[in-house]
Amino acid sequence: MSNERPVKVFAGTNTRYLAEKICENLGCPLGNMIIQHFADGEFAVSFEESIRGCEVYLVQSTFPNSDNLMELLLMIDAAKRASAASVIAVVPYFGWARQDRKDRPRVSIASKLIADLLSVAGIDRLITMDLHADQIQGFFNVPVDHLYASSVFVDYIASLKLEDMVIASPDVGGSKRASTYAKYFGVPLVLCHKQRAKANVVESMMVIGDVEGKNVILVDDMVDTAGTITKAADLMIEKGAKSVRAIASHAVMSDPASERVTNSKMTELIFSDSIPFTKDCPKAHIISIADMFAETIRRAHNNESISSQYIM
Repeated sequence: MSNERPVKVFAGTNTRYLAEKICENLGCPLGNMIIQHFADGEFAVSFEESIRGCEVYLVQSTFPNSDNLMELLLMIDAAKRASAASVIAVVPYFGWARQDRKDRPRVSIASKLIADLLSVAGIDRLITMDLHADQIQGFFNVPVDHLYASSVFVDYIASLKLEDMVIASPDVGGSKRASTYAKYFGVPLVLCHKQRAKANVVESMMVIGDVEGKNVILVDDMVDTAGTITKAADLMIEKGAKSVRAIASHAVMSDPASERVTNSKMTELIFSDSIPFTKDCPKAHIISIADMFAETIRRAHNNESISSQYIM
């Protein structure tokens, strides 16, 4: 790296696996940091090497449980108090993003609260990927580099060499995301319209578009309980689709997601390693985003544009 300011990368407990891959790409060691846990459930963060005057990148996704977020906040605070020149939060999966507005009376807007917490803790920049809603970038008063997993997924989709391919969104809300894939590959777009009985429970679903004789790629930003994605896949097979594959940026995969995916009619579920996935699911195919984040860190450090490497 050409910039004179030293770069140091540190990782929270549950995102260390990804930070190690990022550091391997960058050709730098992962920083030495200790997170000490106490009997009452509290924990403390300490950097075990000098970071004075350094450009510090803190890699931590804020997936459940909330300890991951609290770790990140303490890491930011410790870095600021240790005189880091700048603190950049690298949050591949930004949790609480589905709570981005008041959809009914007397509810919180959790994603705005998380943005405020990170800002007050002292970040100078946020690097994240596939926010559930793009407008969450506006919740921050610091620069946000919003990456897209599409830059790693499109190569895999192209390698499948599928004929009669169509891109589909499992709900109308994800139509913009799916439309970008459809435009990139020059194939038709299909939508699913769903109605929920309650959170994580799909009451009914219908397909808008032709999937008969097609190889379908379902596109979503995350898979939580997998109720929507598996219902959409099974419905499309019933409508005459040759095959259905699903790609999702974040594998939240709350129970019984693995069981649903395994028992569904979809061929495979492709997702990134923004969240650690250790459950047994033979249809799961994981593609690493480490190289993409490493390249973004390299360009951010050298004050270079990052927009040229993403398709959307």
